[in-house]
Amino acid sequence: MRRVLIQWLCLMVPVASLMAQDPAWRRKPAAQWTEEDAKQILAASPWAKEIKATITRRLTEDELREGGQMGQPRGVGNENVDPKGSGEQISLNVFTGPGGDDRGARSLPRPITLKLRWESALPVRLAELKSHEVAPLTLDGDGYRIAVYGIPAGNFKGDPKELGKPLKGLAALKRESKKDVKPVSVEVFQLEDGVVVVYLFPLSAEISKKDRQIQFEAQIGRIVVNYTFDLREMEFMGNLEL
Repeated sequence: MRRVLIQWLCLMVPVASLMAQDPAWRRKPAAQWTEEDAKQILAASPWAKEIKATITRRLTEDELREGGQMGQPRGVGNENVDPKGSGEQISLNVFTGPGGDDRGARSLPRPITLKLRWESALPVRLAELKSHEVAPLTLDGDGYRIAVYGIPAGNFKGDPKELGKPLKGLAALKRESKKDVKPVSVEVFQLEDGVVVVYLFPLSAEISKKDRQIQFEAQIGRIVVNYTFDLREMEFMGNLEL
C-alpha cells in the first residue's frame, strides 16, 4: 500500500508542476486574477507580443527630389526615429544599401522594439480593468482592434483619426488562401512614453481557428511591422478571442 501511495505521489508532482507553470488565463477564472496576472496578460501573452520591427534608412535628398518631394517626410514613424548625431546617409537600397564602413546609422536599417496587442480581445479588456491600465480612447466601432505601442514620440497634434489616415492603406491582416483584410480606420494617440497606433479591422473578415495563423503587416512612416500570430494559442474560456 505504501509503495502504491509513493508511486501515486510521484505521478502527481509533475502534474502539479505543469499546472503551476500554466499562465493565469488558463488556470484561473478572471475574477481570481491578481494584478500581476493581469499585467502578464498585457505584457506577454498570446494577445500581447513584444516584437522587433525595422526602421528603414532615410532617403537621400536626390531620391526625395526624384519622387517629387522636398525634405524628409514628417509625421508618425518618421520623426525622432533616428539617433542623435547619426550622420549622413549614402546607401541606395531602402533595406540594405551597398555596404561600407563610412555610412552613418541613418543609412542602415535597424531594429526597433515594439509591442502589439489585440485591444479587442476579452482577456485583454479584463486585464486592463484588473490592472487599472487605461486603453487608448478609440472611437466606437466593432471589429478586431490591434494596437502598436512604442512608436517614438513627437509633436503630433490633431484628431487621432486624421493622424491615422496616411497609415490606413499601409496595413493588412493576411491569411493563407484568403483575401487580405484592410483596416476600416486607424487612430494615433500621443502618450507620455511614446505613440500608440490603433488599427480597426472589420468583423466581416470572420477570422476563425481554422485559419490557424494570421499575419499583421503595417508600415508606420519608416517603421515596418510584420508579425504572425498563432490563432491556436488565442483561446480563452473555450473561444477564440481577438
